[in-house]
Parts: sequence; C-alpha cells; structure tokens
Amino acid sequence: MSVVGLARSRSRLYRMYNIARSGEDQAVINQTKSILFRGIRRAGVAAGAVGLAGLLCTSALAEGLGTASAPIEVRIVGNEAFVKAWQQTLVPEFNKEFPNINVVFDGVPYTELLAKMMLDATSPDPEYDILLVDDPWVPQLAQIGALKDLKGSEIAGMTSADYDWDDFNAAPLAAGAWDGVQYAVPVRSNVLLRFYNRKLYQEAGLPEPTPAQTWDEFFAEAPKLVRDTNGDGKDDVWAIDTYFVREPLTPTIWQSILNANGGSLLDDAGKPAFANEIGEKSLETHKRLLDYAPPGALGHGFSESLQAFRQGMVANMFNWGSVYKSTAVDPKSTTLTVDQVGIQVLPVGTASAGTHRGIWIAGVSSKTEETEASWAFLQWLTSKQGESINAALMGSFPARKSTLAGTPAEPWLGPVYATLQQAYEAAETGHMWRIRSPKSDAAQQILADEIARGLAGQASASEALSTAAGKIEKALR
Repeated sequence: MSVVGLARSRSRLYRMYNIARSGEDQAVINQTKSILFRGIRRAGVAAGAVGLAGLLCTSALAEGLGTASAPIEVRIVGNEAFVKAWQQTLVPEFNKEFPNINVVFDGVPYTELLAKMMLDATSPDPEYDILLVDDPWVPQLAQIGALKDLKGSEIAGMTSADYDWDDFNAAPLAAGAWDGVQYAVPVRSNVLLRFYNRKLYQEAGLPEPTPAQTWDEFFAEAPKLVRDTNGDGKDDVWAIDTYFVREPLTPTIWQSILNANGGSLLDDAGKPAFANEIGEKSLETHKRLLDYAPPGALGHGFSESLQAFRQGMVANMFNWGSVYKSTAVDPKSTTLTVDQVGIQVLPVGTASAGTHRGIWIAGVSSKTEETEASWAFLQWLTSKQGESINAALMGSFPARKSTLAGTPAEPWLGPVYATLQQAYEAAETGHMWRIRSPKSDAAQQILADEIARGLAGQASASEALSTAAGKIEKALR
C-alpha cells in the first residue's frame, strides 16, 4: 500500500476501530491495528513517525473529518471556468468550520470535463472524491455507477437533521436525480434569463419591460431599440443579442420559446415531440431575433452576446443568469451598473414565461474512501449558510426556497432572487431543460446542427426540426 493509498483508506479503518472499541470487540480492534501497521510497513514509514496509537484514539478521525496532525484531502474535478475562484474564495470559508479537510479543485476545460469524469469513474484507482457535473450529465454518470446515492443509508447517517431536502426548489434539485435516485445536489444553479439595459429603453422612449411582456409586445418595441446614437448614419445600438452560433447551447434559446408556447422536446413515451407547428413557430421566433441583432450575430454565442451587452450595445440579452454579478456589479468586467441592468424571465409565450434550466450539481464518487469528508463539503456548500456565502462572494445562484425568500447578503441580489424563484417555478411547470438521457449529449449536438441550419436559412424550420426529430429518435433508441 502506498502512503497515498494508506491516507485515503484510513477513515474507514478508524471508523472500524472506533465502532469495535465502543463494543469492546477486541478481535476487530486487533485486526484493524494489524491492517494499519501492515500498510505503514509497506509504505516504508515508521510506525512511531505516524503516531499510530494517538491517531487510533482520535474521534475526529473516526468520523472521517481529519485532525490538525492528520488532515484529510478531498479532490474535486470541475469546470476550469470557475473552480479556481472557488478554490481561492470558498474553500477558506469552508475551512473555518472544517479546518482539517483539505479541498483541492482540479479545473478541466468544459469540452473535456465529461470524458475526464467518465474515465476517472471507471478507473481501478480513481483520483477524485467529488464530481462537479453539468445538468445533462447525471444520467450518463449514473448509468456507469459513478455516483453515490445521497439519500441512501450510508450518507443519510452523515446528514445533519436541519439540512432539509424539501427546502430545495424542485427544478434545480431534480437536475441531480435519475431514475428516482438523488445522485447530486445543486451547487451553482443557473437558468436562462433576460437582461435589459434600462438606459437604452429610456433613450428609446420605451417603458421598462416587465415579466408579463409577451413575444408580440417584445417585437413591437424591437425596431425602436435599433438606433444610431452618434449621428453618423449607422446604427450602433440594437435590440437583442443571444445565442445564434452552431453550438450545443444555442438550441436552449429555441427550447425556452418552445416550452413557453406549451411545446416539449419529448412526449410521454420518450419520443421527439417538437417537429410540429409549435416547434416551427418557436424556431421562427428565434430566427426573427436576428433582424434586431448586431451585424454578424449569426456567429454570436455566450461570449459575443455578453460583450455586446456589457458595452451598452444591445438593449436585451438572453443569457445565463449567473453572469449577472460580472455584468451589473463588477466594474472590472462591465461598463454598466446595477441601476442600469434589469433581469427577468424571457418573454411570455402562449403558455408561460420562458427560461431554461442549466444547473451545476455535485455528487460524491462511488469509489471514494473519503465519503464523510466529501459529503461534509457538499453539505456545507449547499446548506442555507453555504448558499448565502457562495452567492455573496461568487455570485452563484442558490437553489433553496428559504434563501431566495430571505434577506440576501448583498443588496443587488434582491431582484435577482425574485426572478430566480419565478424562473424555477416556470422551469418545473414547463419541463424547461435538456433531454434527460444517457444519450443527452448526442441529442443536443443534433439539435445544435439542425437549429443552426434553420437560423442560417439553410433549411426551413419544418425541414430542420423534422430532420432533428428523426436523428434524435434513433440516437435515444
């Protein structure tokens, strides 16, 4: 056994020792001591240097939470876009309560992250204790047995009585579930939202939009928001920017319109249900946005639309709500201020307002030997206290109803919280999320290709959606 292997297995052995000692089971006590001593000898470490006798009598280690002299390490793999900031900002907050758990994040580019997790989960010697997972990936990871059941008997015994599962909004919590099992919890909740520039609306002589504004009302105002502001005869501000480029997240705009119009991706039998009049009308609505977007918007996605909005070039942006802090609060990344930026759900269709769920959830690896320490971190991060800290310091959106209904840690979070609650409820009612299947990535790429053809005019809405439906049915089969 290596030193690392010994360290990673010690929690289980110490728990065995403590249980045995409490029941005065001398045989198990001796067996546990023997295993530990053998591991130390194989690692080439002197028993005296480890201080085995003292360690075996330490209840903190028996609980798997470490001690000052023998801390426990928990390794987490996640999206490099934000885990470095979490390492620097959130881990020190966690260590105020759990000083003997060293949390180490490993950031991986988004495009490589799922593959990295799948390889690690199937490795005989996995590296990670916690997997930080995007919304559509839970079925794939569950299918290969990569994650523990967070409501199962093992982790239930480690869960605080006041954790309160029922306090989570249903939509974000459901992102971590599959086939009736809760594999992960929401740690960075997100939804598609509408950002609008109050100043540009005022300058155009238009009232501030409301969450009740319909798509017809939006398009009635859009021409007035496209203007030449410097008198050179060329328009330099536009009504909207969002996802139009050929990439997997672009179809989420079309789908939010589809769901708001009462449509759905799949029927009750799990077959594509969007190649119809509702789907076609929704895709035409998405395409119509290009008439009021900046030049070259057909190549715009997350970064391009975000930059245009932050520079005051567009009056509206449909994008992920998690960018609110960097767009309205942080002067290092935006020219706008909190007073200028409004936030709400997307325009109302024939059935409801629009949004789309995109939750980062985290689960405990099924192969970890540090279950207790791993769940201690996730439980802290998703507790009422942890959510508030994460929101105030990182701008991450909470998932708990009590957090959204309470007094936010920062004043700018007030309107954001109200909008989030509306969006969660709309998402739950309209099933506003990507296809839930182990084949979800393949289905999403098909939608990306066909929605892009429809937006570019390379295919009619009917042709694009019929082609997508046929391909997705085969992929899911």
